[in-house]
Amino acid sequence: MEIILGLLIIAIGAFCQSSCYVPINRIKSWSWESYWIVQGVFAWIVFPLLGALLAVPAGHTLFEAYAAHPGDSLMTILFGILWGVGGLTFGLSMRYLGVALGQSIGLGTCAGLGTILTPLFMGRPGDLTASVIIGVVVTLIGIAIIGIAGGMKSAMLSEEEKKKAVKDFNFPKGLIVALLCGFMSACFNIGLGFGEKLCFEGSSDIFKTLPATFLVTLGGFITNALYCLYQNSKNQTWADYGKRSLYLNNVLFSALAGLLWYSQFFGLSLGKGFLAGSAALVTFSWCILMSLNVTFSNVWGIILKEWKGCTPKTIVVLIVGLVILVISCFLPQLL
Repeated sequence: MEIILGLLIIAIGAFCQSSCYVPINRIKSWSWESYWIVQGVFAWIVFPLLGALLAVPAGHTLFEAYAAHPGDSLMTILFGILWGVGGLTFGLSMRYLGVALGQSIGLGTCAGLGTILTPLFMGRPGDLTASVIIGVVVTLIGIAIIGIAGGMKSAMLSEEEKKKAVKDFNFPKGLIVALLCGFMSACFNIGLGFGEKLCFEGSSDIFKTLPATFLVTLGGFITNALYCLYQNSKNQTWADYGKRSLYLNNVLFSALAGLLWYSQFFGLSLGKGFLAGSAALVTFSWCILMSLNVTFSNVWGIILKEWKGCTPKTIVVLIVGLVILVISCFLPQLL
C-alpha cells in the first residue's frame, strides 16, 4: 500500500509540473527572458527554500546541515549550475517543439541518464540492478515511440500549421536543444546524490532530500539568471519590468507556474519516503518522475491541440508510447 501511495504522490507532482506551462501562457506582454527569470525566482528560490525548511527540526537552522558537509554542499550547487543549462534549454525546447514533443525528448534523455549516472557518480554501481536497467530501457523505448510520433507529426503538417500549433516551431533546432536539455538536466539527480548527507537525523524521511533540492535549484537559478539578464540587455527588454500595470497578472501567473514546477521535486521527496521499502524503486524513482512528466505533458499537448491535424496512425503511435511509459513505472517492482 505504501508503494502505491508513493507512486501516486510522485504522479501528482508530475502532473503539476506538466501543467506549469498553462499559467505561463497567461503572462502578458513580457519577453521570454523576462518571464523566465521571474517564474524562476519562485520555482528555484522561494518554494524550494520553503520546502527545505520543512526538513529542519526545531532548534536548528538549514545552514547547519550545509556547514556540516561543505564539500557535498559545494558539489550539489555545482551540479545545480550544470542542471541550470538543462533548465534553460528546457524552456527553449518548449519554445521550438511545443509542450508535448519538447518535454518528451528532453525528459526522456534526462530520465535515462539521471537514473544510470547517479549511482555511478556515488560509487554505488550495485544499485543498478537488472530490474532498474530494464525499467530504464523500457522507458526509453516508450519515449522513443513518442518521438517517432512527433516526427510523423512534423512530416505531415505544413509550415503554417506548425506555426499555428507552436509559434516558433523548428524541429531540427528544437531536437538539438532538447537533447542538450536532457543531458544537462540529468545533473539534477546527480546533485541530489551528492546532497544525500545534507539533512538532519531528526528529519522525516519524506522531507530529507528537500535541503539538497534547494541547493540544486539555487545553482540552476544562477545559470538561468545570468542568461536571462544577458538577453534583457541584448534584446533591450528591460522595459518589461517597468510595466507596472502587468505586475499583478504576470507575477501571479509566474508564481503559480513556479509552484507547479517545484511540485514535482516536492512530490519526489515525499514519494521516495514511501518507497523506502523497495531499493529498486528508490533508485528508479527519478525515471518514474520523468516518465510521468512525459505522459502528462503529452496529455496537455493533446488538450492544447498541439496534435491537431495528425492522422489516426500518428495518434495511435503516440498512445502506444504513453502506455509503455506508464507500464515502465511499475516494472522494477514487478520483475
